[in-house]
Amino acid sequence: MPAIFPFSAIVGQDEMKLALLIAAIDQSVGGVLVFGDRGTGKSTTVRALAALLPPMPVVDGCRFNCPPGTGCSHTEEEAAGTAPVPVVDLPLGATEDRVVGALDLERALVHGQKAFEPGLLARAHRGFLYIDEVNLLEDHLVDLLLDVAASGENVVEREGLSIRHPSKFVLVGTGNPEEGELRPQLLDRFGMSVEVRTPEDLKTRIEVVRRRDDFERNPEAFITRFAEDETRLRNHIVAARERVPAIPTSDNALERAAQLCAEVGTDGLRGELTLIRAARALAALEGAASIDDAHLRRVAPMALRHRLRRTPLSSPDSGARVERAVSDLFGDSGERLVI
Repeated sequence: MPAIFPFSAIVGQDEMKLALLIAAIDQSVGGVLVFGDRGTGKSTTVRALAALLPPMPVVDGCRFNCPPGTGCSHTEEEAAGTAPVPVVDLPLGATEDRVVGALDLERALVHGQKAFEPGLLARAHRGFLYIDEVNLLEDHLVDLLLDVAASGENVVEREGLSIRHPSKFVLVGTGNPEEGELRPQLLDRFGMSVEVRTPEDLKTRIEVVRRRDDFERNPEAFITRFAEDETRLRNHIVAARERVPAIPTSDNALERAAQLCAEVGTDGLRGELTLIRAARALAALEGAASIDDAHLRRVAPMALRHRLRRTPLSSPDSGARVERAVSDLFGDSGERLVI
């Protein structure tokens, strides 16, 4: 298995890293949409986070990543084991059968048995489904993703098969907005949207190149160098996952979220829900007992910039619109979490 660049060693791109951490702490926040320049470490960051997370408890032999104690019916095994958090790539040219699964032709032809061969949606369950250039994804695949994202379940009815299996994952899409718009229905399914840029600061650029070169020349030594930081961050994530259910949602937080969404003119009410969930996950990551204005202020641009109601006269810079509204409502920004 090839070595994976440590998450803690990634220089810059703080907003993208924070969005992925929030999604990993509370999957209900939704996926992460990353738009920006090529070669800025988007896929590297996703794979680094997955490798950082603790292994998942699974039922041995289950090809759907079912956790123990959930009545898995996909295998006769009852023993519990562990598996690394998956990162599954969904290619733009993938067929529907490859995505949702299909009849296992080998077993059908050789043994005369009807058996289901799981697709990418099964492999991605409880992990990350990564789509590069998501804005170029074909419409029929977009429709499939919308159905599964809404239900958390993949249903396959074809060739005499009737299969239903859980499929809950963090959807991560990357792309360049200059290459095409994303369908509004799919855009709305992403919990957070972030923008990445090639660093302009000379010292930052040098450090990025230095670390990548060190990693490629001696991966083991580089990974060991950041092992302590990785362990510390992993412990923070595990503790945050445990704290999330106990963090209350105050009336003040709900009012602030509603005020902000009304001010920027978001479509629907998913903005408020995402804003609250993301702020709660951030509070858990920071060890706070409740959601405050600082948490809402930090996550607002990520949660809302892609949800603004668009008109022919609206400004294309939706991020600036959200930041102005945040500044008007919350005042000056607070301290940033160091990742």
